[in-house]
Amino acid sequence: MYRRFIPNIIITGTPGCGKTSHSESLLSVLNDKAEDSRKFQHFSVSDIAKERKCIESYDEKLDTSVVDEDKLLDSLEPDLEKGGILVDWHCCDIFPERLIDLVVVLRTNNSLLYDRLKKRGYKDNKIQENIDCEIMEVIAQDARESYLPEIVIELESNSVEDMEENVDRIAAWTINWINDHPKGVTNELDPELVAAINAEDEDEDEDGEDYEEEEEDDEEEDEEDEDEE
Repeated sequence: MYRRFIPNIIITGTPGCGKTSHSESLLSVLNDKAEDSRKFQHFSVSDIAKERKCIESYDEKLDTSVVDEDKLLDSLEPDLEKGGILVDWHCCDIFPERLIDLVVVLRTNNSLLYDRLKKRGYKDNKIQENIDCEIMEVIAQDARESYLPEIVIELESNSVEDMEENVDRIAAWTINWINDHPKGVTNELDPELVAAINAEDEDEDEDGEDYEEEEEDDEEEDEEDEDEE
């Protein structure tokens, strides 16, 4: 079983929010003085999907490739198990929680996002879809629902200054992670963490059952009242 001695980090967000710029800058900072065995890699998933033949079809309406996510994950999992992958993609929820150590969701002002996408030559319907996605916090919500809250952070990405601050912050987190895990980590979820998650799910189920019982009691009381009338 592989042990990861350096973390896997997802850099995600709506197209145009600066994922690739952040990833490339972060890669440079992290690898500047790192040993060869502790070097990070930048995986632009859109490019990786094409290189590894994980494209399922093409959406003419949205002018974008449709990725076979199962095939993509099968391809990426061996790399993620070794650690040190900066995952750069607009989608984050397909990656197993056990293989991800930090999820960075970049957020961008809507008008600025529009300008960036227009400059890229995106069609109006594709621009609108992405802006709607940003307004509705679709990617941020996916991240919150797919990973523990303590490993998900949202950062503003509206300027070069924002990017520099974000990169410094993520780099500092990475150094702390490495120092906190001198023996590395396995690619399985911590048993205590799994137990805590299961306990949380059980509590939610019990709350749901209690609510259903209360509803049934209320219905019975209503029926009794009707009979008395």
